[in-house]
Amino acid sequence: MPENARISGHRDWIDLEFVERERTPDPALALGIQSHVAGLSLSNTVGLLEDLNVQRSRKAIHDWVQKAELQPEAGQNPNHVMLDETVIRINDKQYWLYAAADPEANHLLHVRLFSTITTALTEMFLQELREKHDVKTAVFRVYGAQHLQTALRQVKLRFQIGRQGKLERCRTDFRRTQVPQLAVIDLLQPVEPESWLQAFACWRNATN
Repeated sequence: MPENARISGHRDWIDLEFVERERTPDPALALGIQSHVAGLSLSNTVGLLEDLNVQRSRKAIHDWVQKAELQPEAGQNPNHVMLDETVIRINDKQYWLYAAADPEANHLLHVRLFSTITTALTEMFLQELREKHDVKTAVFRVYGAQHLQTALRQVKLRFQIGRQGKLERCRTDFRRTQVPQLAVIDLLQPVEPESWLQAFACWRNATN
């Protein structure tokens, strides 16, 4: 991703109310959060802030992202939901990345990481999704994974199997351009991938 794509655009989606006695100016704080969430490494984010004469450590930037507690906005009412999962590796550990997206708005509705893949965990993900958004009348699009279909039946949500236009493009875009960016989690020490993932989804929706 080009550098200007990371640092351009509005930052209203970043709520800085978490800041208490923070000596960093708000514009630099927001820029640091946005740049790292958008895929810039901690070290490079430090360098970016140094160019603005703001000296902060990798840990400070990491803590900003965690404390901001950024998440995709709740209360959406999509007509369709693309449900997908894929495996990623973080610090040599394997995780399953679950994502629910509105293909018409091209927004991520809910994202989660699990250390394994089961129907019960898929049901948990769907229950969390239903608590955040009105999806009771939405049609879910799935791609043949049996545990996804079983979980959708269990929680009584409608679904269709197959690929179709925007839905497939949304899935392809997520897997090709969004999942690789999650490699930046590997740079967090100590790693807290779930918080970073939620912040990433918030950034992606706000700058889409």
